[in-house]
Amino acid sequence: MAHDLFYLYDEPEDTKTRFVSFMAESTRFDLAITTTNRFYGKKLVINIQNGRSAIIGHDDLEEEGYLEFAFNLNEQEAEELKAFLETVI
Repeated sequence: MAHDLFYLYDEPEDTKTRFVSFMAESTRFDLAITTTNRFYGKKLVINIQNGRSAIIGHDDLEEEGYLEFAFNLNEQEAEELKAFLETVI
């Protein structure tokens, strides 16, 4: 029995994605950072190593524990990622 899908939206969009790999003091980061017209100016950041992703803007970088939760990082790793993301977000 086939079920019809109910689409909330299905819209193609040209996006810009930057792939970045860097070595911080405690870990390596391999990221895909996508700029899109969605998400109110925030960027879609994907950790390629573990597949975790988050929609991140300046306000999210200031939210305590956000990067730790979103990317499953310890405090030091999150600080290193935050330092980098502040330059691109």
